[in-house]
Amino acid sequence: MSNYLVAMEAAWLVRDVEDVDDAIGVAVSEAGKRLNDQDKEYVEVEVGVTPCPACGEPFDSAFIAADTALVGLLLEIEVFNADGENHATRIAKSEVGGALRDVPLSVIEVIETDDEEAA
Repeated sequence: MSNYLVAMEAAWLVRDVEDVDDAIGVAVSEAGKRLNDQDKEYVEVEVGVTPCPACGEPFDSAFIAADTALVGLLLEIEVFNADGENHATRIAKSEVGGALRDVPLSVIEVIETDDEEAA
């Protein structure tokens, strides 16, 4: 049994916003509130990054059209005592997906961690 850090990307829709900073703030706040309401305070929430197609430089994952934003959020959760990467992925998606119903989730990275890092 091993411990894993599972990173997931979530697509969060924010309505009635005028700029990217407001959209990011609302998305992170709403996601955090929904996770906290389900006692999932241990899930880290931050804005994701997307590489620029022209230069490759990273920028915040947020796009606004018609006062509606799509914000890519990065969610990280530590999974303890999993049988492998697939098991850790299923646990993470179940934990986070249960609190964020109807929010598309995609696992982007799974890293096995040492026991000392988890403490």
